Amino acid sequence: MAIFRPTYALKKITDITPAALKKRGIKALVLDVDNTLTTHNNPAPAEGVPEWIEEMKSAGIKLIIVSNNNAERVTPFAEMLGLHFVPNGAKPLPVGIKKAVRELGVPKNRIAAVGDQIFTDILGANLAGIRSIFVYPIEPETSLPFRFKRAVEKPLLPKRFGKFD
Repeated sequence: MAIFRPTYALKKITDITPAALKKRGIKALVLDVDNTLTTHNNPAPAEGVPEWIEEMKSAGIKLIIVSNNNAERVTPFAEMLGLHFVPNGAKPLPVGIKKAVRELGVPKNRIAAVGDQIFTDILGANLAGIRSIFVYPIEPETSLPFRFKRAVEKPLLPKRFGKFD
């Protein structure tokens, strides 16, 4: 089903380069937090993420976080990385992503969303009319609801991840 299919699939967020984005005409990214920029509920970014954020900013790529988490969770994380954010994003509904698109001030066809979940991040991006970049989760979640969601989404996952250059 195309609505669940990401535009691109990569192993991890740091595989995205400014050159690859520019080659594809992407000038801004909407970023998920949990299991994309850090492990689930972790207050610190994953290894390499702060440097990646700075590389993107230096290259003129606009960044914003859209998370289904509340402001209490997202605020300190976003501030640590120097990023604007939209909490309570309601993904897969496109409400939070559309708000981020307006805040970025970049045409939709120049924006991509990055996330680790097909049923929230990828579906939300597709419903909002922007490109989507699936990244595999940093680590497996252990809670029963997440394990169930991952099992259901498994047949929809890209069979391989590509080189993004």
